[in-house]
This record gives sequence, C-alpha cells and structure tokens, in this order.
Amino acid sequence: MSTAATRTGVEKRQVRKVAAAALTASTLEWYDFYIYGTAAALVFGPHFFSGIGAAAGTLAAMATFGVGFIFRPVGGLLFGHFGDRLGRKRLLVIAMMLMGISTFLIGLLPGYATIGIASPLLLVLLRVLQGVAVGGQYGGAILLVTESAPAHRRGFYGSFAHIGPSLAVIVSNVVFLVVANLVSPAAFASWGWRIPFLLSAIVIAAGLLIQLRVTETADFQRLREEQAAKTSEPEKRRSPLLVALRTHPKEILQAGGMILLVQVYYYILIVFSISYTTSRGTSKSEILILVLLSSAVTVVSIPLFAALSDRIGRKKVIIAATVLSIASVIPFVTLLETLQTVPTLIGLLIPGLALGAMYGPMAAFYSEMFSTGVRYSGASTGYQLGAVVGGGFAPLIASALLEGTGSLWAVGGYIIAAGVLSLLAVATTKDRYRPAR
Repeated sequence: MSTAATRTGVEKRQVRKVAAAALTASTLEWYDFYIYGTAAALVFGPHFFSGIGAAAGTLAAMATFGVGFIFRPVGGLLFGHFGDRLGRKRLLVIAMMLMGISTFLIGLLPGYATIGIASPLLLVLLRVLQGVAVGGQYGGAILLVTESAPAHRRGFYGSFAHIGPSLAVIVSNVVFLVVANLVSPAAFASWGWRIPFLLSAIVIAAGLLIQLRVTETADFQRLREEQAAKTSEPEKRRSPLLVALRTHPKEILQAGGMILLVQVYYYILIVFSISYTTSRGTSKSEILILVLLSSAVTVVSIPLFAALSDRIGRKKVIIAATVLSIASVIPFVTLLETLQTVPTLIGLLIPGLALGAMYGPMAAFYSEMFSTGVRYSGASTGYQLGAVVGGGFAPLIASALLEGTGSLWAVGGYIIAAGVLSLLAVATTKDRYRPAR
C-alpha cells in the first residue's frame, strides 16, 4: 500500500472518530437539556410549583424551560470567545462537564413541599447552568467535526453534530418510557422522574473520554501556528468575539434567522405537543412514543439532506426544506387536533422530516460563513440568538396562544410567522460552498 493511501486511510479514520465524538457529545448534552422539557411537561408543575395552583404551575414549569434558552447566548458568547482562543475540544469538554453536573443536581433537588420557595429558585439556577452549557457546546461540536472533515464531505460529517439533538429526544423519551412503565404513576411523580436526570453522570464520563481520545482540529492548529508567528502584541490581545461582532454582524443575524423556524417548530413538536395531548386524555406513554418516532425520522433525514448539500449546495437544500416545513404546518395542526393515534403520528412525522432536511446542512453552512479565527464565536452567537428568540419560549407562547384563543390554529400561525422570517434569512445569505463539478 502506498504512503498516500495509508495517509488517506488514517485521515478517514480520524474524521470518523471525530464525527463519533461530536455525535456522542451533542446527543448526551441535548439529552440532559431535553429531559428537562419532558419533565416540565409531565411533573415539574405540581412538584416544584405546587404553591400557585395547577394551571399556573404548568405555565411556570414551561417558563423555567425557557430560562435555559435565555442563557444559551451567554454560553455561546463565553465559550465562543475562549473556544477561538484555547481550542474547540477543550471548551466542548468543559461544556459537557457543566451540563452533566447541573443536570445530576436537578435529579437530587427537593420539591416545594420539602424546602418551599428555595426549590423553584434552585431549579431555575440549575436550568441557567444547563443553558450556559448547551450554548457553549454547540460551536465546539460542529467545529470539531467540520474543521476536521474534507471540504467535499463537510456537510455530511458536520450533520453528525446536528443528529445529536434529535437522537437525544429519542433517548430521553425511551428513558422516560422505561421508567414510567417500571414504576406506578404515583412513584413516577414522586421520585421516578429523577432517574433520567441522575443518569447524566454518563455525560461527565463521555467528556473525559473525548478529552483523552480526540485531537484538536487541523484548522485551529494552523491558526495557532499563524498567530505564534506574528510579533504584533495588540493582534494577540484582540477578543475573537468582538472581532466577530465587528466583521460579521450580518452573518450573525442571518445565522440566527436561519435557525428560527427549526427552534420554534421543533420545541412545539417535542414539548408543547406532549402537554397539549396529555391534557386532553392521551396517555403519556403514547405521545412519548409518537414524538420518538417523529424524531427518528428527523435523525434519518439530517445526514441524507446534509450529504445532498455536498452535491448541490447548502442554500438550495435549506430553502426547499424551509418551504416544506412551512407547508407542513397545515397537516400538523389538522391532525394533532384529532387526538387520534395514527393521524397524530402522521402530523408529527411530516415536520420531523422537513425540519431534519432544513437542519442537516446548517452545521457546514455555519462553519463556512465565518473565518477560522472567529468561527466559534460567530457560529455560536448566531445560533444561540435564534435559539433564545425562537425555541426558548416556544412551548410557553404556544400554550398561551392556545389558552387565549382556544384554537390550535393560533399556534400554527405562530410557526408560519417564524418560517417566513427564516426563509428571508436563508434567501439573503451567501452560499460559500461550491460543489465539485
């Protein structure tokens, strides 16, 4: 075997190892973030907010779910700054540690009946830490893999960081289903819900493993070598975040707008739909299975359409998927209103497919929007801006719209409005990837 062939084989194995690490990190990190949403929809109201009544407690639980999103930009800004200075891998591992510890502590937190007002206050504090952690994780995960992958496969390999959130929905729902079926409803409401949170100790172990087995990206290593060769001290003191805000303000806003529909629609699918259906008589196990199946479709569609973007370009795929996602709102609302198993499943599967197609190419698209020296800062800030505006309070806004109008179509209108804004952002963004001819 030639030296070139050997080198190519080693590079492929390295890229696959990095892709597996990004998938693992993103799945476990988002597992921790999502189990909060499921628990908020099922048990957090009566457990942590029993002093304010059932309806208000449910809204309060949904509001604390949104708190994590408010602090995601903080994590994006903070980790982005140091990720562009210290490296992608190191900051990704720190984010995983922060997420694992804060989620584990939620699993140990006493309820309102035990420690009163301190209980919801501590819950909010730990949710803040979760938000900072997941905000910091995103840039590290996508850059670890996109900066390691060859340009003509960057879309496909970059999608592994984006598969994680949907895979995490499946894992979190499976864990909740298993626990809910092993214990009585009373035991689940009392202590069974804690088990998924305590399992987050796995995140800490995975972070340590990534630290030991994965190398820093070649792009960042080259950047450090170039910076070391410079003698200008002022250049070394520049903040990557401030440079990103000054040199790429348009791209940051476009990145936030692009992800808006994914954030709004996806959290309505995986959180609001659970609350809506269970409050109208659907069993917890049934809706969790349906959401799980929808997420499975998303997991499959993400790499498929990301690979397609390597062939025809990112922008074409994302625009088509955005239009399909907007169109899917009509069957989603119509079928969810039936509260019947098969129609509800179809209503969840269609946007699951469309959103996966939209989300898949975005990791590579984001990476190509920013220069290496500010890529962590720029991609993280843009993504988390869209997350806090779109996903953070989507379940709460959807619940309030339903409560205020009595119609699920008000929720559908909210999704469509987000879709129009995302379509505008994508349409005005330059596709910097040129497929090989």
